[in-house]
Amino acid sequence: MQSANNGFVLLCAALVLMMTPALALFYGGFVRSRNVLNTMVMSFAAMAVVSVLWVLFGYSLVFAPGSGPLAPFIGGLQWAGLANWDQPWGEGQLSQGAVALFQLTFAIITPALVSGAVVERMNFGAWMAFLVLWSTFVYLPLAHMVWGPAGFLGPEGLGAIDFAGGLVVEMASGVAAAVAAFMVGRRRHYPQAISPPHNVSFILLGAGLLWAGWFGFNGGSGLVAGNLASLACLTTNTAGAAAALTWMLIETLQRGKPTAVGVATGAVAGLVAITPAAGYVSPMAAVAIGLIAALVCSGVLQLKQRWPLDDSLDVLPVHGIAGLTGTLLTGVFASKMLNPGGADGLLRGRGVQVWIQLQAIGFTLLWVTIGTTVVLLVIRQLIPLRVSSLEEQQGLDINAHGEEAYNTEFTG
Repeated sequence: MQSANNGFVLLCAALVLMMTPALALFYGGFVRSRNVLNTMVMSFAAMAVVSVLWVLFGYSLVFAPGSGPLAPFIGGLQWAGLANWDQPWGEGQLSQGAVALFQLTFAIITPALVSGAVVERMNFGAWMAFLVLWSTFVYLPLAHMVWGPAGFLGPEGLGAIDFAGGLVVEMASGVAAAVAAFMVGRRRHYPQAISPPHNVSFILLGAGLLWAGWFGFNGGSGLVAGNLASLACLTTNTAGAAAALTWMLIETLQRGKPTAVGVATGAVAGLVAITPAAGYVSPMAAVAIGLIAALVCSGVLQLKQRWPLDDSLDVLPVHGIAGLTGTLLTGVFASKMLNPGGADGLLRGRGVQVWIQLQAIGFTLLWVTIGTTVVLLVIRQLIPLRVSSLEEQQGLDINAHGEEAYNTEFTG
């Protein structure tokens, strides 16, 4: 059984790791052509930086038991260097190494998502510093509080349930993105001169790969190959499909036709919203979650046009708001009949779970807002957060990397 579960979790880890290059494609399609390489490298940098931090101390601080009064908030360092990679996890149905690799992929994509709010103007050196500091001081404690032993927000603490990262990944990235967009500042001439996406094909390809990767993201979060994984995959696909259909309908009613970008955005919003609920709710509940998420996120995106905040690629509306919506709806639709390791929600006669989810949402908002602000203030004292006006005008591909995505010269 251990070999089967290890194989399943390792396969899921590969799917989730693929999601970060997929995100690079998705984000890269939205920006101007002179910034596409820099946008994509921001995601690849997250893969490199976080992978090393995770081995050094990240996995240990999230999943090793803590000590003393800090135990609910951060783990210990006894597993630093992944010295325990070959030891059993839990009841011996998995190895620590498989779990560590799987959870690493979550730690990678979370800060990578934040990049969407600051593309086309953030200093690459400041971004590298952000990856180190934010992952260490914001992400790791939050992940421990939700998923770690005796975590402050998790089942042994407050009692919040988050199957695959509604709080830890989606809300954390969305809130951090809003703070980063505010502190880095708006793009030149925003919002008067907003360029359309330079490559919609990239956006659709990236969204499709993200959708496929989400089977590993949610399906693997139960850490066993069985009915729970089947349920999580079914609800994941259903919510993504329901949200994409709802978004198409909204655009058809408002504009007369559905857009390719809208279909992709709707699917991602539904996939985000089902993430905290995937292993706790029925496929029919997933339809409702996807539909509600599309309505909420579409409405927020329309309101966003009036905001002064330049969240370039809508990380807050599509990840932060959808993650919040899904986390709250988990407290409505969750059922212990489906997953005894979860909790009953409002529709199962336990309305208090909605209040618990709300408290976890509020704490996450405060934790990530304060933590991200402090991290960026520290970086700003050492490195400029954004490039110069001339560098922004010329494009970050040439100025940050000395390369161009497209060779415009023609030879005979």
